[in-house]
Amino acid sequence: MRQQVLTNNFMNKDRPPLLTSYSFDHGTTRKELANAIIMHEYPLSIVDHVGFKRYSNALQPLFKVPCRNTMKSEIFKIYEHHKGKILSLVVSNASRLAITMDMWTSSNQKKGFMAITAHFIDDSWTLQSRILRFRYMPCQHTKDVLCEQLLNCLMDWNIDKKISSITVDNCSTNDVMIDLLWDKLDSTLLMLGGNLFHMHCCAHILNLIVKDGLDVIKMGIEKIRDSVAY
Repeated sequence: MRQQVLTNNFMNKDRPPLLTSYSFDHGTTRKELANAIIMHEYPLSIVDHVGFKRYSNALQPLFKVPCRNTMKSEIFKIYEHHKGKILSLVVSNASRLAITMDMWTSSNQKKGFMAITAHFIDDSWTLQSRILRFRYMPCQHTKDVLCEQLLNCLMDWNIDKKISSITVDNCSTNDVMIDLLWDKLDSTLLMLGGNLFHMHCCAHILNLIVKDGLDVIKMGIEKIRDSVAY
């Protein structure tokens, strides 16, 4: 669609406004709305808000605010586009990849999520980090479930033969999960025969040390707090 609009000549304010035309692309506008939702983590329900619809109509009457399902499809198109770019970058890179896997539970919904990230050095010797998968993990978070999800991610990205190490939290479930994963991969393709395959997260270990130390002096800290409050 083309519209005629009045534009000012900012270089010379003495000139009268000029009547020019421009092309309005509904698809481009819808894509930018999807990018805004992704960038600022807006809920999809924003397209149903009356105030947002009124604002959009005042800003550009030709733009029809899409429904939630349309925006969801637009977001998945952007995801597939960026996934293709990352896939070509990861697959074409000659270096090994260090994988980190982290499990965490949301405080408000009490739901578990898995995040898998790949770290590698590109051709210009720059450290790159890319999130390969972030998904909801239903209970129970057993070793078999974790191993299956991690293996599916590696196979999906076709990087199961390019792994240098996998870093996970220091817990018994992850230890057994890594053993299961070891049996499903070709150990002959691993660096140093797989000696660096399983790495424990130093930050998690340090966190456990600090917690144990605080438990030892817990009574003393509480007495100091009580005395200060008194």
